[in-house]
Amino acid sequence: MIYKFKTFDEAQKALWSFEPDERYYALVKDLFALANKLYPPRCRQGIFLFKTIEEANDFRRKEEIQKALDLINND
Repeated sequence: MIYKFKTFDEAQKALWSFEPDERYYALVKDLFALANKLYPPRCRQGIFLFKTIEEANDFRRKEEIQKALDLINND
């Protein structure tokens, strides 16, 4: 099927699903499975204790930056 839209907003709204059916959920499941294969979640094991929320946020930020750098360097 080919759809024509006059604006980007029209095209974006056409993607919305207000009454999802079984096929919709199967597609979402497949999308998440593909995303996990392309970029599997990697979590460090263990329990981490932080004195402040700022310290925890800094730790998370550094972990995310390192994860992105590892992804770039592996390409």
